[in-house]
Amino acid sequence: MWGLFPLYWPLLKPSSAVEILAHRMVWSLVAVVAVLLVRRHWGWIRTITRRQLLLLTLAAVLISVNWGTYIYAVNTGHVVESALGYFIGPLVNILFGVVVFRERLRRWQWIAVGLGALAVVILTLAYGRLPWIALTLAFSFGMYGLLKKTANVGAAESLTVETVVLLIPALVYLWTLGGENTFGRQGVGHALLLVGGGIVTAIPLLAFTAAAIRVPMSIVGMMQYIAPVIQFLVGVFIAHESMPASRWAGFAVVWLALCVFTWDSLRNGLAVRRAAKQPDEEELPEAALTARSG
Repeated sequence: MWGLFPLYWPLLKPSSAVEILAHRMVWSLVAVVAVLLVRRHWGWIRTITRRQLLLLTLAAVLISVNWGTYIYAVNTGHVVESALGYFIGPLVNILFGVVVFRERLRRWQWIAVGLGALAVVILTLAYGRLPWIALTLAFSFGMYGLLKKTANVGAAESLTVETVVLLIPALVYLWTLGGENTFGRQGVGHALLLVGGGIVTAIPLLAFTAAAIRVPMSIVGMMQYIAPVIQFLVGVFIAHESMPASRWAGFAVVWLALCVFTWDSLRNGLAVRRAAKQPDEEELPEAALTARSG
């Protein structure tokens, strides 16, 4: 679903990226409240802690930065660079594992991170500037996923808190727009598309949150390859964005880094499963140990 987003946001022109973002916040809340009404599940409000509330408030700020940057990128012809941001995402997850959880990287993981950094250098030279759109998307969404996993709140519940936090700033902005607000002034179809922005936002976020609290971050990182692949194909073959040889080279290094990362993750996971299947020799009966040594 996220991979197809570049086809949706351009439909909302002439609305600006910030106006689309504000409507996205408002209608996302409506969509998620509708989900809670269907489930008749409100008891969680009394159980949420201050720590969880703080984490979800920070997550709301980060996802608003991510949303706004992404809408701007898609509507200004930077679909391919936005895809790059989500290709870099898994490597950002590795860095967070080191910095936040004090994880020790394996040799091939360090190689993958190094290749990712090299790709950023190559693409900086190719674009003639730091690929800030890609880096903003990668780090904001990586931190968002980290906070959601730490908060450990249900999908609909956490998204409700986030959208409530964002509701007042969104309404204030839409009110200050006055006559520049395009809602209702560009026809019924345009208004419905703005409302639909909340639905297409809520559904994949609910799915992501449900996965983030159940699935290891390494697996979440690998699954996130799907969306940028679709975005990249949309940018190249539908939006017809320019891809000179220098940019292809940068993306090739990114893809190589992801291949190294995926190969190492699969190899390590297989080794762990094999080790788990072998019984500990200390727990084996003495006769079994004698037979094994013989």
